Amino acid sequence: MNIFVTGGAGYIGSAAAEVLLEAGHSVTIYDSLVTGYRQAVPQEARFIHADLGDSNFLNTALASEKYDAVMHFAAFIEAGESMKDPGKFFKNNLANSLQLIEAAARAGVKRFVLSSTAAVYASSEAPLSEESAIDPANAYGFTKLAVEQALEWYRRIHGLHFAALRYFNACGALPGRGEAHQPESHLIPLVLKVALGQRQAASINGTDYPTPDGTCIRDYIHIADLISAHLLALEALEANDRLVYNLGGGSGYSVRAVIETARRVTGHSIPVVESPRRPGDAPRLVALSDKIHRDLGWQPQHSDLTDMIASAWEWHRSHPQGYGS
Repeated sequence: MNIFVTGGAGYIGSAAAEVLLEAGHSVTIYDSLVTGYRQAVPQEARFIHADLGDSNFLNTALASEKYDAVMHFAAFIEAGESMKDPGKFFKNNLANSLQLIEAAARAGVKRFVLSSTAAVYASSEAPLSEESAIDPANAYGFTKLAVEQALEWYRRIHGLHFAALRYFNACGALPGRGEAHQPESHLIPLVLKVALGQRQAASINGTDYPTPDGTCIRDYIHIADLISAHLLALEALEANDRLVYNLGGGSGYSVRAVIETARRVTGHSIPVVESPRRPGDAPRLVALSDKIHRDLGWQPQHSDLTDMIASAWEWHRSHPQGYGS
């Protein structure tokens, strides 16, 4: 297939693009490089340096050749920041996504795979299924939910087949491809930066949550497993017009557990600074991914936290300055 990948210079998008190319697909990457890296774009991919907010450029790009599918990874992802500057997220994550969907439909694209999020759900002590209560705790989660809802209307009106893949916490690395956000906000790379001597301490934001050790619990999924689910969903859209799946490992790990595992993996003491809660952080988000197991036969192959952190540590040690090293 010929696939248009937005955000293909980022952590997940660039890795997905590389796996798509290895599977024999043609890939065009559309990225503004606001948070991505030109060095992360696979050499075999066609690259367009442009912003999704440029409607004329976007429409021209999608009409320039026949695309079979759009894979949409481009978004701001910091949930805490979305509670401080919601307008930034409404413009980039929501308005620009709506523009992309409209342009794709106009160009006759038949399949659309959305990078969505577990942040669409209400926090729950029980593992979250696709039927769990929807109630985003932050503006970031709201923007992703709104894009899912827009895709449903484009399915009904224009026949656009779509998959909304609700990620839990992506982590780990592939050979030569790791996590390096601008700025970094994710727990595992932040903790590993302490072990590298690039930060003085790891931060725990909130120690009074209703969890066994008082810190937030999250479900982590290795990037290789995440991408394998994208390829399965892309193929399944041939026969299905609407797919909504959770993508998680099914196990919840607290912030303290992640830090302790990183200590073992790196051999570094990793000091900690405790701070108050951040607005919008849910106490617990853990996945039930039974639906995609059942429907598409997807099965995570890298679900052990130690192995996930070890793969990330190997990348960070060999790329201490991210894609600039």
